[in-house]
Amino acid sequence: MKLKVLYFARLRERLGVAEEAVELPDGMGMVAMLLDVLRARGGVWAEQLAAGKNFRVAVNQDMAGMEAPIEDGDEVAIFPPVTGG
Repeated sequence: MKLKVLYFARLRERLGVAEEAVELPDGMGMVAMLLDVLRARGGVWAEQLAAGKNFRVAVNQDMAGMEAPIEDGDEVAIFPPVTGG
């Protein structure tokens, strides 16, 4: 399964990438599984995407939880919460 993964704001800066194609093995069809693969890169990836860190995920521009399904060709966005003033 091939996904387009987008990173925004603080995450884009810290991870050093705005978007990338990520290929997941068959059977890894949930947001939580994608995040596990990204954390397995270690270093800043593990730090910024650690459980308990404050970030949100959207799949095809719809907010998604960790149990949300992902499918081949989906676009997954990972971003910090938006604040305003």
